[in-house]
Amino acid sequence: MTETSPSQDAIITVRPDHTVDTLQKLPNYVGISGVTAGATGISMNRVIIPPGARAEPHFHRGFETAIYLLQGRVETRYGHNLQHSVINVAGDFIFIPAGVPHQPINLSTSETAIAIVARNDPNEQESVQAYRP
Repeated sequence: MTETSPSQDAIITVRPDHTVDTLQKLPNYVGISGVTAGATGISMNRVIIPPGARAEPHFHRGFETAIYLLQGRVETRYGHNLQHSVINVAGDFIFIPAGVPHQPINLSTSETAIAIVARNDPNEQESVQAYRP
């Protein structure tokens, strides 16, 4: 990963060159976070959902999530016992309120889904909680 030293008066560029493991069990390129850029109230990452893959059911305690789907067709099951469902396609903006259980699923068996995910949490993974419906 290429990055410059975090500073209060500098613009930071982050070029992630490898994925990190996440509690959601999806490949994640960490972009902006407290660690990479010195962010204090936001994180932004590129998330990959391989063909046919799904995240582990989870929620983010106390933090909202905004997603922009760059590529693919993804079903997100959400709510109590993941009883609700929405299907999103490339170009969709998605908002997930704090604390809402959810599980994204790539509906394609041949195409990777790619999303940019932003959260009002600079420590990205610290607010992730497993959810067992």
